[in-house]
Amino acid sequence: MRRLLPRAAAVAVLLAGAAGIQVAHGGPAQAALPTALPTAAVALGDSFVSGEGAGDYQPVVDTAGTAQGFPGWSAPNSNAYFCHRSANASVFAASLPGIQQRFNLACSGAQPADIASPSNARPEGRAVAAQLDQLRAVAQTHDIDVVLVGLGSNNSQFTFGDVATLCANRFIADAWTGWWEFWAYLNGEVPQKPCTAADLATDAEVGTATAETTAALRQILDTLDQVDADGAHQVILQTYTNPLPPDLAEPYHEEDGRTDTRDKFRALGAERYAAGCPIHRASLAPGHEFSQNLGTLVRNAQATLAAERPAADVRVLDVQQAFDGARLCENPGSPAGALATPIRVQDGPSGTFITSLSGWDKIGIQRAANTCVTYFQTCQESWHPNAAGHAVLGQCLAGASAAAPRSVVTCAREADGTLTIS
Repeated sequence: MRRLLPRAAAVAVLLAGAAGIQVAHGGPAQAALPTALPTAAVALGDSFVSGEGAGDYQPVVDTAGTAQGFPGWSAPNSNAYFCHRSANASVFAASLPGIQQRFNLACSGAQPADIASPSNARPEGRAVAAQLDQLRAVAQTHDIDVVLVGLGSNNSQFTFGDVATLCANRFIADAWTGWWEFWAYLNGEVPQKPCTAADLATDAEVGTATAETTAALRQILDTLDQVDADGAHQVILQTYTNPLPPDLAEPYHEEDGRTDTRDKFRALGAERYAAGCPIHRASLAPGHEFSQNLGTLVRNAQATLAAERPAADVRVLDVQQAFDGARLCENPGSPAGALATPIRVQDGPSGTFITSLSGWDKIGIQRAANTCVTYFQTCQESWHPNAAGHAVLGQCLAGASAAAPRSVVTCAREADGTLTIS
């Protein structure tokens, strides 16, 4: 929707003319006719909307007002650039008729607290202003009509990165370390068992995360009511999609006669890492339960807000099935053709990603794992939608934007690769 200049602005123009202030063309200032602001779509939230994994990351303005470009692999992970705002993010890929400008204000790793407070106000946050402050700045020059929000996968209880790291590390430790080495040298400190649902997020943790997310969404709606003069905007709450399938394709079940239920299976570990899915098969079901819980979190938040504000146009975009048939290791030849990025690490902050662990010993594996811990930016793209994935999510977003107000829209990928949006 387009917005007219408020009466105060028009009065100011008239007063300027009376005072003899000069404007373009060298003549006395004249009372300006009301001018429509350009329309805008805005993305808020975390990595699944910022474009993590999609490449072509743009400079990000930090809390000091400096646009930060790539600072080098060994820079602090708190650098604003590592918000990884991609030019390929879904907010740019979507067909949104009537929208003239798009703004990506999301930040990889963002939590609900980052909506109203600077991200670096909490541990491990990035040096970017509160997303609502950034939203207010956009509203000074644009009429905000579409707001895409991806929020909830990171919170005070759990984060997507921690969940992914936990399950991948357990698999790698199991693949490269025999039971006797595990107990003799590591004192049992590195778990090797598959992840369970309780390892990822308990019901109580999901409940707390839901409350935090709902409170942050309430702040977004309050701010939009304050800054969007025409009051016409749609807020689209996107769920999350799992980068891994319910089960791996048959070629990834075993290697050299060993499955992931055996003690030490390095060849299989290397095969799955190369394919982008270093994880126990038994961890897949808990992982999908975790993803479903995130979807429920978003839908419950929308239901709460709909009850509180029945006139607000708050929609749900459910993308949990948007990558069906094109997840990592769902088909032979992975990661080719997948819509998500494979897990990749570096051996030191070198900028060179390791694509094969074949022939590596456990010391080398530990060294690469430590690189990810010390320089998280070297592995943070792992298990996120890639550029092709964001193109799909852009189609989903276009469908949600065109749907009826206050809709719950499902975007599912069919076997032939087409999307069904309903």
